[in-house]
Amino acid sequence: MTPSSTGARRTRHSHHDAPDTAAAFDRIASMPDGPERDALRQEVVRAWAPMAHRLAGRYRDRGESLEDLQQTAALGLVKAVSRYDPARGAAFESFAVPTIVGEIKRHFRDHMWDLHVPRRVQELRNQVRASSRELLLTQEGRSPSVAQIAAHSGLTQENVLLGMEAMESYSTLSLDAELPCGDDGYSLQDTLGRPEPGFDLVVRRESVRPLLRKLPERERRILYLRFFCDMTQSRISEELGISQMHVSRLIAKSCEQICRRIEDARAESVRAETARAA
Repeated sequence: MTPSSTGARRTRHSHHDAPDTAAAFDRIASMPDGPERDALRQEVVRAWAPMAHRLAGRYRDRGESLEDLQQTAALGLVKAVSRYDPARGAAFESFAVPTIVGEIKRHFRDHMWDLHVPRRVQELRNQVRASSRELLLTQEGRSPSVAQIAAHSGLTQENVLLGMEAMESYSTLSLDAELPCGDDGYSLQDTLGRPEPGFDLVVRRESVRPLLRKLPERERRILYLRFFCDMTQSRISEELGISQMHVSRLIAKSCEQICRRIEDARAESVRAETARAA
């Protein structure tokens, strides 16, 4: 390489912390793979590390620690050093900056979403957001319609809607967050449903209904009065003209019989399931 070409490459640097490593890259390109070449690459990486850290600093305060961002930028720098070919004539800086920034953006895309969103949907989100911002500038602040975004971005309206939904998935709200458009102090948690014990009661009643039909009429009436009408054993005994002790024995006997039939049916179901699996 001639001094004039080295000087021309040197003038392309626009970053104040961009070192002149043109000669080192020329040596790397001419060296075979091995420890000496790896060591020279590491020297180049260390020389460009301050610029990589500065690029990482542009993305601070976005929910990720500066240390993690710097590590991500360093990874992008290592990739840039490994892939750079000085024979193409472009300065390393023009190749390294987009490589490092792209690595940082991929980090945000892959690791900083509160909800798991497929990469394709994340890219749709970025396209929709960019088109929306551009249209806002040309429409005097009016929000663009789905059809306008689709025409501007070249996406289908279905993909635009998918991207718009993904825009709401980047971060989640706390359940303690107050509801929008309201000053009554209610939070998102107040809108969530709660378990309803009555549903379980309905399920239990329906599950024993066929078994109740198999009981004698007097036992069915006793259980109905006790558990459905909430009558005491004393009142049931007066209603039917039998002793309270007899009512108690009949209730216990009927409940035991129903439980035994339920267990038998459950065991039969398990045997049938085991037989099908075999």
